[in-house]
Amino acid sequence: MQNKLQSLLIGYLLISGVYAQEKVDISAIDKIKKEGLQNSKVMDIAFQLTDVAGSRLTNSPGYFRAANWARAEMTKWGLTSAALEPWGDFGKGWELKKSYIALTAPYYRPLIGYPKTWTKGTGGLKSADVLLIKAADSAALETYRGKLNGKVLLLYRTDTLKQTFITDATRRTDDELEKMASAQPPAPLDTAELRRRRAQFGGRGGMNIATRLRDMAAKEGAVALLSMSPRGHDGTLFVQGGGAYGGKDPENVLDIMIAMEDYMSLVRLAAAGQAVKLDVDVETAFNDKDLKGYNVIAELKGTDLANEIVMLGGHLDSWQGATGATDNAAGSAVMMEAMRILKTSGLRPRRTIRIALWSGEEQGLLGSRGYVKAHFADPANMQLKDEHGKLSAYFNLDNGTGKIRGVYLQGNEQVKPIFSKWLEPFYELGAKTVTISNTGGTDHLAFDAVGIPGFQFIQDEIEYNTRTHHTNMDSYDHLIAADLTQAATIVAAFVYNAATRDEKLPRKELPKARGEGQR
Repeated sequence: MQNKLQSLLIGYLLISGVYAQEKVDISAIDKIKKEGLQNSKVMDIAFQLTDVAGSRLTNSPGYFRAANWARAEMTKWGLTSAALEPWGDFGKGWELKKSYIALTAPYYRPLIGYPKTWTKGTGGLKSADVLLIKAADSAALETYRGKLNGKVLLLYRTDTLKQTFITDATRRTDDELEKMASAQPPAPLDTAELRRRRAQFGGRGGMNIATRLRDMAAKEGAVALLSMSPRGHDGTLFVQGGGAYGGKDPENVLDIMIAMEDYMSLVRLAAAGQAVKLDVDVETAFNDKDLKGYNVIAELKGTDLANEIVMLGGHLDSWQGATGATDNAAGSAVMMEAMRILKTSGLRPRRTIRIALWSGEEQGLLGSRGYVKAHFADPANMQLKDEHGKLSAYFNLDNGTGKIRGVYLQGNEQVKPIFSKWLEPFYELGAKTVTISNTGGTDHLAFDAVGIPGFQFIQDEIEYNTRTHHTNMDSYDHLIAADLTQAATIVAAFVYNAATRDEKLPRKELPKARGEGQR
């Protein structure tokens, strides 16, 4: 017991010492705050990445409109080495050129619908009967074989709308933030458990009914499949991918996500024996000439430690249902604005600051993983490249439009006193929480996987998971200017502090090689 108390005391003294010694250039932070809070351009950037560029599915025309604009704009600001850097093979580009779906019998009514990505079109306007598929298993589905040609297919469902009695948009409460701040490090998983979880994540089991129906629809010449998401109501569609997109993969059968209210109306009509007809006219275009994926990279050169690097970034790609404003034009605009703030303020960081706007995030962090593999290390074998030792840290933003409330440590306890000190000038802006916990599912994980300090900021969730994330509502109008202005200012300060401190940020123990085929 005494030894344990001694160890805790030593650890406390060490952390307290780091905290007391951590220096923050307040005059520089004041310059950052003045430029960031009083002269923000973050919404101008967001407008270009959303309304002007459109949706930004990786390798789509919209993605390249946004990427090329970002490269040119950062060059105007005076950043160097701005480029679209290939990270590896991605697959086919896809673009929606026309989309119309309406009920025509037993009466006319336009439907709220959006095709899934990488699906083919109808080849012109088609008037088709709706075929209701009642099949709980593959044997029941077989009874429909040979009946699908020229039909719009509708799987029978019994969902009922569950009204929402709480607000869509919320901010983190003081109690929630306090719980995050007082969280304890999770117990480490053993190797066997890690393998089990990865296998569970990667496994898909047997083909489900929807997948079997898709295969039958493609073979028999169905006009389209209709889908719905139980999460989506009030006209909100959670719409994403429609199948494989590799260079040699065939075009997927047309699959249209329609509003829950429309879907269930069609089910009830068809189940009651009503003749249900739809007009469907969808045109899509594929690009298989360049299958590579591209990230946008630019730098603000350092001074005496210019060979060392601090990185910041967010993913630029989006899904196709809207213009990808909160996911993740918000994060991309904030990171670009942070670079603009640093450049405009005339500050001269010691380390080079490098921004990366990623592609392929929505398909599995592909752009950031490809970049990390090319520049730093492959987590499969953990053979470190030269730049691995030169990168101090990577900072990411990808949780919507909400303001920054603090930072996740990604299990790196050694940086807690450092980040706590860095947040002090921003207490008045609502950012002061440091938690040992982690948030997953975004690009900082690519860096953490090879032992590089990678961090995601804590944000207010606003209406991210209830209304905008991967939906047709993810538009510029759902961005909060004051929140993005606050976030860009804090990010600029964090990367500046990381780029000017004497030492690189401390690292966790280097991970072991994962082996081929493991993420």
